[in-house]
Amino acid sequence: MSHDNLKTPGNSPSVNTETIVAEATPTGRAGVSIVRLSGGRALPIAEQVVGRLPAPRQAYYRHFQDIDQNIFDQGVVLWFQGPASFTGEDVVEFQGHGGPVVVDLLKQTCVQQGARLARPGEFSERAFLNDKLDLVQLEAIADLIDSASQQAARGAYQSLSGVFSREVDQLVQGVTELRIYVEAAIDFPEEEIDFLDEPIVAEQVNQLVINLTALLAQAEQGRRLQSGLKVALIGPPNAGKSSILNRLTGDDSAIVTNIPGTTRDVVKEQILIDGLPLVISDTAGIRKASDAIEAVGIERSWQVAEAADVSLIVFDATDHQILASKDNDRSFDQAIKALQKQLFGERPAPAKAVVVLNKMDTLSATEQQQINQRAGPKGAAVLVSAKTGESWQTLLDAIKAMALDVDVGESVFSARARHIVALKQAQRYLAAAKDLIEAKHPGELVAEELKMAQDTLGEITGKVTSDELLGKIFGSFCIGK
Repeated sequence: MSHDNLKTPGNSPSVNTETIVAEATPTGRAGVSIVRLSGGRALPIAEQVVGRLPAPRQAYYRHFQDIDQNIFDQGVVLWFQGPASFTGEDVVEFQGHGGPVVVDLLKQTCVQQGARLARPGEFSERAFLNDKLDLVQLEAIADLIDSASQQAARGAYQSLSGVFSREVDQLVQGVTELRIYVEAAIDFPEEEIDFLDEPIVAEQVNQLVINLTALLAQAEQGRRLQSGLKVALIGPPNAGKSSILNRLTGDDSAIVTNIPGTTRDVVKEQILIDGLPLVISDTAGIRKASDAIEAVGIERSWQVAEAADVSLIVFDATDHQILASKDNDRSFDQAIKALQKQLFGERPAPAKAVVVLNKMDTLSATEQQQINQRAGPKGAAVLVSAKTGESWQTLLDAIKAMALDVDVGESVFSARARHIVALKQAQRYLAAAKDLIEAKHPGELVAEELKMAQDTLGEITGKVTSDELLGKIFGSFCIGK
């Protein structure tokens, strides 16, 4: 992808030359449907449909007529004068009845008068090219529409209002200022002072790395809110992982039997915990595989666990190691560690995990009390019963606490995978620049790393774009958006 294609308003041949039309509301039968016109001929085309238009931003009741002046509908019409509109062009909205035939007649009449049908996302594309919104804000509109939870909707609105974009712009400004400083050392070699040796350069690039790392953490949190936190259920066979999944989803998503190894493939379900979207994956029980099919399922279990944001490591609370250590804190901790060592072997344990001791309903009241004394206060494990739901809220609270590094408040913004990729790439460029400065390498090498970081950050908001990137983003939008 090229980093040299700077976004400039009007660099699309359709902007300010062609007038486009599309239905802004979902296709189908409804009480009201909105059809939108945008472009240089939006007003004269609209006047052919409804007659004389009202003043901008004022709604009037009008009859809609076709090219032969036959009335086919009646409704409200209003228009927004560019550049004070969503697209930055003159925009007309017809609010008529929502029958498919009526809507098609209205669009057909506009086309006959000189408009053309809009491509998916073309209204948003014009808003971007006319500097009304940047790419992050436009993507946030789609994320707001697709939000699966209240917190995801709030995060999307934060991005729509410019919270994420402002953070990125501040980073771009910082990199630009540092780049100017570094390139001064290249352009004025006759100066006795070596700009790159001054402490301020190393301090500035180090601060940029710190700021970018903090923004990356926020963006990853925003992605989790939008797409859902990935939670993996992992453990030995017959520990009750599938029962936990079924209890979490409130449905029989997974087969539950007393036969170890019943689950042989990954079962995924999406749920909400206090407005937080989670994608729960039930995996095959980890053991020495009895056949090739089970071996494939176990390997997939490891892949899911490695990609998860949080893992629920499930053990049977009646395991002899747990029962034998229930009277002593140290012995209990050692038993939990031993069980995990048996499960993971030489593989690294998940960084974020909740140890779940299932089947507490099969324990005596005394055993439950003893294990809770060892596990609960220290957070070493959560004792629950997937069968009866006992202590279930404790498990939900533990999942949420482990999943969220920061409080989910009004300041969290939504982010997409491409934003995360760009931030990580820019982070690598800045780290490389920092290493080059510390090793006293030529300024040209430092300047190139800074330029790459600047351009990569610019791709997030669209300050630097490619036709390929724009095509992918706007092509995923609905027609009429």
